[in-house]
Amino acid sequence: MKKRLIGLGCLAMTAALLSGCGVAPNGGDMGYYPMEDGIFESDDENYVYDEVIEQGFVDTAQTPSSYFSLDRNTAGYSLVRAQVREGLQIAPDSVRLEELVNYFDYAYPAPKAGEAVGVSAYVSDCPWNDAHSLLTLGLRTEEAVRTGSANYVLLIDVSGSMGSTVWGTEGQSCLDLVKYGANKLVDTLDEGDRLSIVTYASGVSTVLESTEATAENKPAIRNAIDRLNAYGSTNGSGGLDRAYEQAEAFRTEDGNNRVILLSDGDFNVGISDEDELTEFIQEKAKSGIALSVAAVGMGNMRDDFMQTLALNGNGNYAYIDTPLEAEKVFTEEVAGTLYTVAHDAKAGITFDADTVSSYRLLGYDMKTMSEDDFNNADTDAGEIGSNLCVTAMYEIVRTDADTDAPLAEVAVRYRNTAGEDDEVTLTVTGEEQATQDTAFAACVAEFALVLRRSQYRGSASLESVLARLEGMEEYLSSDAYKQEFAQLVALAQESGNYDYGPAAAPEETGTQAAL
Repeated sequence: MKKRLIGLGCLAMTAALLSGCGVAPNGGDMGYYPMEDGIFESDDENYVYDEVIEQGFVDTAQTPSSYFSLDRNTAGYSLVRAQVREGLQIAPDSVRLEELVNYFDYAYPAPKAGEAVGVSAYVSDCPWNDAHSLLTLGLRTEEAVRTGSANYVLLIDVSGSMGSTVWGTEGQSCLDLVKYGANKLVDTLDEGDRLSIVTYASGVSTVLESTEATAENKPAIRNAIDRLNAYGSTNGSGGLDRAYEQAEAFRTEDGNNRVILLSDGDFNVGISDEDELTEFIQEKAKSGIALSVAAVGMGNMRDDFMQTLALNGNGNYAYIDTPLEAEKVFTEEVAGTLYTVAHDAKAGITFDADTVSSYRLLGYDMKTMSEDDFNNADTDAGEIGSNLCVTAMYEIVRTDADTDAPLAEVAVRYRNTAGEDDEVTLTVTGEEQATQDTAFAACVAEFALVLRRSQYRGSASLESVLARLEGMEEYLSSDAYKQEFAQLVALAQESGNYDYGPAAAPEETGTQAAL
């Protein structure tokens, strides 16, 4: 099932489809609007998100173990930020809690020597339910030294929708943001690295054959980027075909072969069915060429397609709504975004029924898996790049038993850069102390629970988040992105869109859903 944003009135809808931004009945931009039953839906094919069904509380005695795929996609946070800044009512299915929490960097311990992944645990009171505790698991990957060269193919959407203006950027279009990000990526390329550019609109074109990124060649690469213009419809699958052909033709051994898609995701020519697209991209991923996705724009935003591509293409997914975000993705985090050190990463957590009566995984709702899949080394799971943090959180209900038994056993499995299966384990005793990092992560999680009107939000509120953030001024001052988060929460609170009040008691405990 898909949830779709609305546009009311034929004139407003027509303008939205042509320009990428619409006019709401209240004079604002087109998006979700509060209705008596929460959300009003239409059959508009734009603004489409995959449905997110939150995991409920699980009875430990019946189902002690929880399994899910690990990655570090951050698109959800940027999507939420764009909606809040535009004054829209948040699309609940655009709020993927783990993507909000994982947008930020945390000072988790580095892995031990010889390991690609390190894991640590922290236990604290749950801010939105006094009777529960919060278990935070922090992963950090090794800061790997890049070996081999890069073979990148920029697959750029130049369809008409990419010419629409991005809200809040003083007239910049989606394609302008793409050009800015692509040029930032060129800055990071070394001699020996290669870059080609494939564009797609009504047709497909190779505007730059694979070119070595020497100092002499970089001006020609930039010139090819700067000449791009938006026109026509969107033959996305045809573009993917051509991009993979380019990547294969110039494949580098022991290097990084990757297609980087920059698009608003509106595939209206070629494959436009999500199931067909999944099958298509899974076949391409078997070649060993990864796919990273950077989405832009809100006018024809097909987050469901972008999410499908990233999850099945062995890559990652970011959303670019500002030039600063483009710089963050393609400059600050380029190694982590584009250089994978933990392939098919997945986590398994087994709780002790003597100490934990029930638990609930926060986020990762679309990434849970069965025990058989966790134990199968061939299961396709997530990819994590170099020197990145990944956070997973559980809301747990502890028993009153007087016992020294641990809370949980944690296992993280992945395949390293040498192609070997590896595992890191950790025992959670319950004595682990929270940090300012985990306190901040809890603020982000509570923000997500409120925005998606979660039935598990308990007493969560934006006022509560702001109150805790006010006591963390020194911590926030060292990170511009975390300062921005505090401003975003304040903006959401000022909108008055999220004064839901506390949630009723959650549903009965059950078993974790599997993929």
